[in-house]
Amino acid sequence: MRTSFHSLAAALLMGGSTMVMAANDGQARVNELLSSSPEYRQTWTSVVKKEERLPDWVINLSGASEQQMQAVTEEGKPFIVGPLCETKDSCKSKRLIVAFSLDKDDAYAMLVEVPAGLPSDKSPTRHATYRFLGDPDEGMKKLLDEELRKDPNWY
Repeated sequence: MRTSFHSLAAALLMGGSTMVMAANDGQARVNELLSSSPEYRQTWTSVVKKEERLPDWVINLSGASEQQMQAVTEEGKPFIVGPLCETKDSCKSKRLIVAFSLDKDDAYAMLVEVPAGLPSDKSPTRHATYRFLGDPDEGMKKLLDEELRKDPNWY
């Protein structure tokens, strides 16, 4: 009886810590990351300092972010990924897809810009420019692109 009680207690503790980790994996929004942890800020600063001519909302991750970040895995390494827009109204023309490793050591992003006022019958994918930040490898570029394509308005 005593062994099964210890086993049950251990299982509950492990399950509880797993739930806490799962809750933390995708609950943040991109525009909350830099204020949530100095490690996120330090990693992001190292990414953007190497870049030229970035808008302030990208440098500060201060745009509009309505979706929570999602936990994903790239080559066995866990990341959180999510979108950020310059403003809620300009999301179709200026957005950033951001990925941070859960250990907060790596960050990557894809800046997507579409000419403002593009007619609705024109495909944004054909008129967009893409700029990668953080020197992502091909696997990470694909992950960022897949995140963008989750938007039902992106075709």
